[in-house]
Amino acid sequence: MNKNEILQGSTDLREREVENSLRPQSVEEFVGQGPIVEKLRIFVKAARLRGEALDHVLLYGPPGLGKTTLAHIIAVEMGTQVKSTSGPVIERKDDLAAILTELNHGDVLFVDEIHRLNRIVEECLYPALEDRKIDILIGDGPHAKSIKLDLEPFTLVGATTRAGMLTGPLRTRFGITLRLEFYPPEDLAKIIIRSAGILEVPIETEAALLIARRSRGTPRIANRLLRRVRDIAEVRHDGRITSAVAEEALRLLDIDHLGLDTQDRSFLQCLVDKFGGGPVGLNTMGVALSEDEDTLIDVVEPYLIQAGLLARTPRGRVATPAAWEHLGLKVPPQISDLGADAQYVDENA
Repeated sequence: MNKNEILQGSTDLREREVENSLRPQSVEEFVGQGPIVEKLRIFVKAARLRGEALDHVLLYGPPGLGKTTLAHIIAVEMGTQVKSTSGPVIERKDDLAAILTELNHGDVLFVDEIHRLNRIVEECLYPALEDRKIDILIGDGPHAKSIKLDLEPFTLVGATTRAGMLTGPLRTRFGITLRLEFYPPEDLAKIIIRSAGILEVPIETEAALLIARRSRGTPRIANRLLRRVRDIAEVRHDGRITSAVAEEALRLLDIDHLGLDTQDRSFLQCLVDKFGGGPVGLNTMGVALSEDEDTLIDVVEPYLIQAGLLARTPRGRVATPAAWEHLGLKVPPQISDLGADAQYVDENA
């Protein structure tokens, strides 16, 4: 590992530490997602009244909306501990067994990217979820034997950005399924003001709202933009974030008034310039942009669709009339009638 990689790793670690410090620690601190939070309050209270572990929970939606935070809050509200891992990390049945046997009564096992679980591991998980038992193999060769281990009651909280990729058997084993939605600017402004208080950065309400409107409905992006605006406020100004400072910073960061960054605009520009606005397949877009398809599906497309700039149709991706207008281009006749003919298709199409 060279010096630059070491420095980059150190920077990423500091960024994660700052990001974690901004996470809400309780339901009272959590802003937004009102219907989801209210349901969780009821389910958690009912489980505690019965002295049971909370039923297994599936949280899905675009990245950065608070799935990890909610998993930790569930553990706090249940008065238990949380153990975090991710789907790709659990490679073997033995790995899963080691994790499950360490859980105490009522603990929360948070599995991020649960749609990427190994199929063999997933099948081993089924009896653990339903019967609180797990099979382990002792010995090798002809003398090997399988024994069942009893597990403490626990709560699996699975998080995914690709709910459509979950297998039917796994999906049905979640008693609580919740979809997180993009946040309105008003909620994001509250989150930004709270985070600014933790970071000890003076910020005007209007400046917080300005940043919120360009945060793509996502708290993670809102907090990231806040930290970068803080840098510019401290270096170029007196450290206070006003509307003028926020506007200057966001312009320097190349974030436009809809919250689109360079990657988003490159996607739309490519779709319009190279493919006449579409329809075009996801694979073709990935090759044209030299970008991974999963990144386009999980990171770029959800907000473009939410903002009305992109449509997924049975024939491929299509730039909407609003996209052409946002790029300052005249809307072609064949695109102007898109609204009547386009239909949303599954995220994996």
